[in-house]
This record gives sequence, structure tokens and C-alpha cells, in this order.
Amino acid sequence: MFAKILIANRGEIACRVIRSARRMGVRSVAVYSDADAHALHVEMADEAVHIGASPASESYLRGDRIIAAALATGAEAIHPGYGFLSENPDFVDQVVAARLIFIGPSAASIRAMGLKDAAKRLMEKAGVPVVPGYHGEAQEIVLLASKAREIGYPVLIKARAGGGGKGMRRVEHPDDFSEALSGARREAKAAFGDDRVLVEKYVDKPRHIEVQIFGDSFGNVVHLYERDCSAQRRHQKVIEETPAPGMTPALRKAMTEAAVKAAKAIHYSGAGTIEFIVDASQGLKADRFWFMEMNTRLQVEHPVTEMVTGIDLVEWQLRVASGEKLPKTQSEIALSGHAFEARIYGEDAARGFLPATGTLHHLKFPQPAPEGATMRIETGVRAGDAISPFYDPMIAKLIVHGKDRRAALTALGEALSQTEIAGSTVNTGFLAALAADAAFAAGDVDTGLISRHQQALTAVAPPSGETIAAAALAASGARDLPSSDDPWLSLAGYAHFHAVVRRMLLKFGEQEIVARVSVRPDRRFEVALEAPYDSVNSHDLRTAPRLARWPGHVTVFEGAIGYDFAVPDPLARADEAAASGSLRAPMPGLVKLVRAAKGEAVIKGQPLLILEAMKMEHTIAAPHDGLIAEIAAEGAQVTDGTVLVRFAEEPQLTAVSLSTK
Repeated sequence: MFAKILIANRGEIACRVIRSARRMGVRSVAVYSDADAHALHVEMADEAVHIGASPASESYLRGDRIIAAALATGAEAIHPGYGFLSENPDFVDQVVAARLIFIGPSAASIRAMGLKDAAKRLMEKAGVPVVPGYHGEAQEIVLLASKAREIGYPVLIKARAGGGGKGMRRVEHPDDFSEALSGARREAKAAFGDDRVLVEKYVDKPRHIEVQIFGDSFGNVVHLYERDCSAQRRHQKVIEETPAPGMTPALRKAMTEAAVKAAKAIHYSGAGTIEFIVDASQGLKADRFWFMEMNTRLQVEHPVTEMVTGIDLVEWQLRVASGEKLPKTQSEIALSGHAFEARIYGEDAARGFLPATGTLHHLKFPQPAPEGATMRIETGVRAGDAISPFYDPMIAKLIVHGKDRRAALTALGEALSQTEIAGSTVNTGFLAALAADAAFAAGDVDTGLISRHQQALTAVAPPSGETIAAAALAASGARDLPSSDDPWLSLAGYAHFHAVVRRMLLKFGEQEIVARVSVRPDRRFEVALEAPYDSVNSHDLRTAPRLARWPGHVTVFEGAIGYDFAVPDPLARADEAAASGSLRAPMPGLVKLVRAAKGEAVIKGQPLLILEAMKMEHTIAAPHDGLIAEIAAEGAQVTDGTVLVRFAEEPQLTAVSLSTK
């Protein structure tokens, strides 16, 4: 076994690898960028090495610096985690050339599966079913459009490199093919440096079911059952589970056998995942699944497999990479219970799942686990850490395990309702709504479920009078009064002729709320809300609501939803420099494409520019008719709130019309 390994990653996966390594007596070396100088994974590791500036291209994607750090610290092997360089065969070659061990598959195996088109041709030869489509080398638009017509609409354009839904477009009609292809190519080029695509038949009711496989250098390959990853938004996974709901013995046998066959075809060693697309329009059938792609690394959702098998996949990675055989045979790997993983992100679900940044002023996960369940939290952040615009905005993965799907789903809902995060917009409310959705609860899941139910799943009820009263009470500072039997407390609300009233101004979004808070001698507080609420709430000092106070804000938690109220400083002056008639960036990003010009008259809904954030493209459209006075330049790097478009003689805009492709 290794004495020391370097982890070429960050965040929750780096922390996850460090924990297993520590349990096995293996020392760990972390690497970090400027943005991660004080990150949790740096604190947890035995050693840490700075490798560059905040952008990933200047740090976590610098294989030369990572290898130099491994050599300088005496690490014997490099664990890539997932993302960044984890599926880069050139990096694997460089690691091997430096006489280090790559904790993962060979460069040859990664190359064999790294390009979707070549991988599908290989799988066809191995007898693994593949989705009908065009997987050839030619990339002329005329040829691709012709192939799309042959396949039959709707079709799916997919980047042949990478994953995560980047460079992917569903096309319903031939007239839309050209624009969709251009968008897919731009996004693929930005994300993977390769703009080549393939075109496939779009399955009407697709299920995304994948099989975890594991191989060693002795030719042994086993599967660790399947995971269902059909709950997706923008082709990216949201909640994963195992076993797949509705899975039949016949389909499981066919899929796992195909997965093992695929791994053996490329002499695979290490952890990997074979992803299949399943047509669920007529139920799960053994002849209605097709190979989609292989991820030649550990998956983000691997903890659900660990929960139902009791196997530490990171431990297996270290053992296999150090030259050991697989610790168990296929007959020794059992499936027990049901597990879910929910990905908690800094994102605004109500605004098309836009990435959100911010400081996590309050971060509290449920403890202990819901009754009858086991739970684990995988995170790379602590309270006070910031969600950086440079990397994926994942905050944590919440994983629960129960005796069956119903018990596990109940535990997931309870755990989400007890999670408290303030300082950034997060998706916990959306996740809880999805877990409670009737179709999801029944196991009637496909990759289109979220988009069909998106309005209901992302809708947030306005705060109740009780919630507003709790925020006003917290903002007033009244709850700072002592809660013990202090004899002076009886005088807290005393005034000679009338009770002391404190007038509070709160802002919920753009709405201003006025509340009057008074302290009564009986240790209760009275909060009266002005119109349109016109309600009075009395609160006992000893029955505090779930809330968090942070600079200039109060967040009140109701279930999985955090209602954020701004508390304006009454002495603060309005920003006199605020631009009038301006359209601002809703998030940090890169102006990828400008579709309008200065002096041009535009109409409501007209696309003005494309903003790239987190390697995804977002189309920003005109919120109303107007004349453009100024517009951002292509290639401009902007921050949240940067003026993108300024309209001539128009009132200031407070909202951005935005759609995500």
C-alpha cells in the first residue's frame, strides 16, 4: 500500500479521498489555488502545495505543477478525483513518465472511451447495444443535418468529448438544427477544447441508468449494481438513487452483463461507470437499453453505491492501484436497502438554475440522521467559506439510506427540511419539492420529469406573516434579551405611558415590509405588520424560530426553504450612481456572443447576447422594446451586477429575461 498520495482535486471529493486515505494509514497531499488557500481540503490534508491562480486553467488543470508537487512531497501516486484532469489520458502518460502511479485506469482505456463516437463504435464491436445515431468523423453541417433527417426528429446533438450535459442540444425540428448545432459546438469547445459532435435519436421517455463497475490489473471485473440518475435539470444530475425504481431482474442481469463486457473490452482497471439510456415508455424491458458513454473515473454519486453495498470505493481504488486484486468477487457483493443522494448547489432554481455565489454565513446540516435511516454529508466547505465563481457551485451532497425506497425517500425529505444555509441562494427547497413530487415518489422518473414539472418544483410560496414577524423580531435585536429568569427582564418592555415600539424596515426581494416590534412585560413580543399584511403576532422568547442573522440580512427557515430578508441600514444613502435604463449581468461570466449593436432598436424577447457561466451558455434577451445605447463587448469578463446593456431613455430595469440552452 502507498505511504503517501497526492490528490489532484479540490472540494468535497478531495475531502472524501483524504478520509479514506487517513483510515488506511496513507498520508495525503493537497493542492490548492489562490481561491482555495484556506479551503477545507487544505486544512484536512497532511501537507498542501500551492499550484497557481484561481482559474482552473492556471491551477487544477496544470498537470505539470501537480506532478511537480507530487515529486517534491514524496508522494507515490496521484488520485485525480473527478472533473479537471481525471479523464485526461495525456496527464496519465505524464504521471507514468514521472514514475508515479495514477490511481485510475490506463491512458489507453481512457482514450478508448474518451470520445463518445469512437466509444460507441467500440461497444458495437463488443456486442453492447448502442443508441441509433451518427457517430462518424465527418462534421460538415450538411452531412450532420442529413443524418438527423435519416434518424428522425427529435434528435439529440451531443459533444463527443466530456459530459455533464455540456455541448448538448435537443432538436425538435429541422429548421432549428443549425442554431442548435452552433450552440452545442461553442459550448463543447469552451468546456472540452473539442467542438466535434455526434447526433442520436432522442428517446421519448428516457431513463438514465448507470452501472458501477470495478476492474483490477489481473483481468477481474465486477459490477456493484446500478444507479438511477434520471432526475436531471439541464442534462445535469440532481438526485441519484440505487437501486433503480422498477428495475426488473431481467433488465438488471442484461445491463450488468453488458457493463462488465464493456469494461473487459478495454482491459479496464479501477473504478468506472457504464452509462445507459433506457426507453421507459413501456416499462423497463431487457431489450430497451443502449450504451451511452463510460466515465473512466469515480462518479459524484458513488456514495449511494457505497451505502447499499457497504464497500468503500476509494479504498478499492487505492488497493487496486497499488497492485492488489479486487477485495471481493461478484458473488460476495450484496445489495441492501435503498439510498438517495441530493446535490446541494449554490443556484437559483426559480431563475432557470442560474449559478449563485456568496459567502456561506450560516451552514448547518441535520444531526442526527432521521429515525430509521443512516446519513452522511459530503462537503468541502464550512460556515464562512465562499462559493467561488471559478468552480462548480456544489456545497454538499446529502446521502441517506433506508430499508426500502419509501423509508429512504422519507429520510431524504426530513434531512433536507432540517438543512440550513444562508448567504447564498441554494436549491434545498427545490430538492425537497422534487423528493415530495408525486411522480418521483412513485418512481415514475425520466430525464424530462423536472422540465415538465419545473414551474411547480421551483415555485416558492411568499413568506407567511409568521415568517416575516420572526425576521422583524430578529432584526430588531429584541431576541438578544436574556432568556433566563432574570428579574430585570420584567422591565424590558416598560414605558411610563405606553409600550416601547421599534419600527423595522425589511426587504424581501424588491418588496419593502414595515413591522412594529414591541416588548411586553410578560416576556412576549408583539410584532404588528403594516399593509398589505395587517397582522399581529405574539412570540414567546423561549420558542425561537429557525433563523440566521448575517451582515445586513436575516434568513428564516421554513422546512427546506430559507426566506432571506435584507435589513436596510436607515443611515445608508441610496446609490446615486446607479445606472438608469440598464440591464445587468445576473451572475459572473464571459460575454460569449453579442447579437445586437449600439443604436439598434430591439423588441421584447429578442436575444441580445450570450453569457457563459460555469461552462454553460445563457441567452439574455430584451425585457421590452427599446433602443440600445451601449452593449458589452464580446469576450468581456463580467461580475454579478455588471451593466451589460444600457437602453436610451428607458426606466431602470430590475429584471433580466433569460433562458438557458
